[in-house]
Amino acid sequence: MMKFLISLIMLIPLIYYIEYWFFQWLFLIFSFIFMFMYFNSLIYCQISMNFGLDLMSFSLVLLSFWICSLMIMASASMLKDTYQKFFLLMMVILMISLFLTFVSLNLFIFYLFFEVSLIPTLILIIGWGYQPERLEAGIYLLFYTLLMSLPMLVMLFFIYYNQNSLNFLSLKLLTLNFGFMFICLNMVFLVKIPMFFFHLWLPKAHVEAPVSGSMILAGIMLKLGGYGFLRTIYMFKSHLLTLNTWFISLSLVGGSMVSLICIRQSDMKSLIAYSSVSHMSLVLSGLLTLNYLGIWGALLMMLAHGLCSSGLFCLVNLMYERTHSRSIYLNKGLLNLIPSFSLWWFLMLSSNMASPPSLNLVSEIILINSLVGFSFLNMFTLSLMSFFGAAYSLFLYSYTQHGSYYSGLFTYLNCSMREFLLLFMHWFPLNMLFLKLEILIKWL
Repeated sequence: MMKFLISLIMLIPLIYYIEYWFFQWLFLIFSFIFMFMYFNSLIYCQISMNFGLDLMSFSLVLLSFWICSLMIMASASMLKDTYQKFFLLMMVILMISLFLTFVSLNLFIFYLFFEVSLIPTLILIIGWGYQPERLEAGIYLLFYTLLMSLPMLVMLFFIYYNQNSLNFLSLKLLTLNFGFMFICLNMVFLVKIPMFFFHLWLPKAHVEAPVSGSMILAGIMLKLGGYGFLRTIYMFKSHLLTLNTWFISLSLVGGSMVSLICIRQSDMKSLIAYSSVSHMSLVLSGLLTLNYLGIWGALLMMLAHGLCSSGLFCLVNLMYERTHSRSIYLNKGLLNLIPSFSLWWFLMLSSNMASPPSLNLVSEIILINSLVGFSFLNMFTLSLMSFFGAAYSLFLYSYTQHGSYYSGLFTYLNCSMREFLLLFMHWFPLNMLFLKLEILIKWL
């Protein structure tokens, strides 16, 4: 673990000496080195200095490296930016904080870097966002997370006082059977996932963020909540059996309502942001069923959503760079103008609506099995979510690709190889990972 941490820290002085694209290649090389470090172990290994990996951490760190390298690739407009070096510095700090969050074996270190990762994201939104409302969006993001994370800090002190340790392995022996403690410790994860009622910061942050901000928010930031839940949920295994029914009901009803909200969005970014809320409510419900299928499906859905949502935000940005609008009504008839992008819209949106062979399909099937096994009544909300998921994906595709194109659009750029590579690197792992599902079940 230390070799990756030292390598990332040593990238900071290099920012001022190497070229932008070479920096992106370095990130990509890191992700490949990390990928080939794969270990066939069911327990924590590669332990050093209170950091270690199990399979869940491994998959999420790999996703972080991958998405961060694609963020640099997507932000080609940074080549003309005065603050290009500062942008790269934010990338490195963000990657260091995410890496330390996912590999820490100590609950306090996890909490510390969980909060640190907010700062570079906030700077990305406020520094490179498009509209003046980005300040409001940044404050929403900051205060929702900070306000809800204070009770967690108090709970950490309480656990340390009683247990004399905050190590994840020793906490497995701890049982907390008080609902208020569950709320205190996990409220910040509910905000981060985000659960319905706590999701208001997410569409705002997505719409105002630049493409890199949207990619990191959709790809990694939402997964921090799921990861934290998976790490702390076993402390409440006895008490959650009475509490989880309420949370599952709220998540699923909220998810189907958010899917309805998606259908009436006119802003493409806003639509994809709301669809993230819908998908992640399914993840939260699966986690709270407390069975193997639910927890396995939740991890798969987090990986699938990270790649799929990030790819869709890239596509919206590519359209925005050409038409200077994110409105569905102005981005019409793109099949006539840029047919090769229509293929990518089709591939990404078909993955978003969970069609084979994408990882979304496998994870949705597993989560639906888990939730219907938990309670047969969940079938109603799940069928609504699946139906509306297909409906808003088809709505976005048909509205943007068909029809007569906007008459004010006189000129546009053709597609570059970089953009095709960027979209391919989202789509390929998303649709090939289902061949190796037996690896991802091992950490259970």
